[in-house]
Amino acid sequence: MNQPHMVLPDVLHEAVAWAGERAGVELRQLGVHVAAALQPAAWREDGGRASMASLAEQRMQSAQQTGLLVIPVQGLLVAREANVNLCATQTSYEGIRSQIQAGLNDPRVSAMVLELDSPGGAVVGCFELVADIEAAKAVKPIHALVHFNAFSAAYAIACACSDITLSESSGVGSIGVIMKHADFSQQLASSGVAVTTFYRGARKNDMASDAPLSDDARAMVEKRMDAYYDKFAGVVASNRGLSVAAVKATDAGLFFGAEAVLVGLADRVESQQLAINRMAAEVAASRPPPLASSRRATAAAMAMAAQL
Repeated sequence: MNQPHMVLPDVLHEAVAWAGERAGVELRQLGVHVAAALQPAAWREDGGRASMASLAEQRMQSAQQTGLLVIPVQGLLVAREANVNLCATQTSYEGIRSQIQAGLNDPRVSAMVLELDSPGGAVVGCFELVADIEAAKAVKPIHALVHFNAFSAAYAIACACSDITLSESSGVGSIGVIMKHADFSQQLASSGVAVTTFYRGARKNDMASDAPLSDDARAMVEKRMDAYYDKFAGVVASNRGLSVAAVKATDAGLFFGAEAVLVGLADRVESQQLAINRMAAEVAASRPPPLASSRRATAAAMAMAAQL
């Protein structure tokens, strides 16, 4: 609430309903069921002791064998993992950054794939992650695989990658910013509740939900939204080779399959499995055959022995 988001409107409705529930205010919009976040894990052997291996550890173990690290970007996007438990599936920007950094630091990882299925999320932290991805892809390829949606903040992440692949039914876009302010003053008044707020600083109470939004506060919000929208459009334009005007001309629309490629928001249409197979094959072709280095070392040792 009172925070700008790059997310689909329906998801923001859910957030409003959740916030109303937390605040003890009746604000039913979609009949949201708030669930706890669950993180499945698997057993691993660690020095003879059984312990829990996180999904991130499992993915890294697989990547060390194949050279291709797959990083899921799913559900609502938040700055930090502990920020909100609005829904069962969420991904934090700090978590994505941590996995990308792990892939960069591991010489056994040749390339990374961000597998996206997200309606977007918070503005806070998103553009910082985008900048990190832009820097990281100069070191190792980072592919965006849209499986099945990359909207708003998720598309900001996707556009920063080396390329974007989506299937026929997958969608990208929603390049825009949205924010809601809830004014509960009439509801409180009808319940016989009068709120008195004491504050210092002219702008301290600008976005209070127990009072109508003032003209000055509205102007401040509009300025802030313009800045984030310009930033978002600029990021997409720079990474996709489009003009800012062309990006804004999408009007935050959603584009699927071949249409997304046509407007320049994606590079190819390919099923998820075929895309992963292709990327894995490209990585395998670029890596030396198993034991190749040890064979070369043995051959060099034999040659040196023959010269003695």
